[in-house]
Amino acid sequence: MYQKYSVLFRALSDPNRIKILELLIQGETCGCTLIDNLSISQPTLSYHLKQLSDAGLVKSVKEGTWNHHYVQKEVLAEIIQFLSTMKDIEVIKCNL
Repeated sequence: MYQKYSVLFRALSDPNRIKILELLIQGETCGCTLIDNLSISQPTLSYHLKQLSDAGLVKSVKEGTWNHHYVQKEVLAEIIQFLSTMKDIEVIKCNL
């Protein structure tokens, strides 16, 4: 279980990937639209999209020569639920 969240949080550890998610959460779009809104090169965008995709946060659909990217909102909901559960864990006092 923790391995899954470790991968997800690692994917979210880069400011560019967070910005990509922010753009994609507004709706499915192609890489050219993302590039227009980011200060990164196309190869760098591809790298970040792969990291997000490998973590399960982003999916891509190929239509002709275009790839349309979108956020897996269920995965974001899982992260929110996990963090909410962590927040509500009772503190266990340890005798050191």
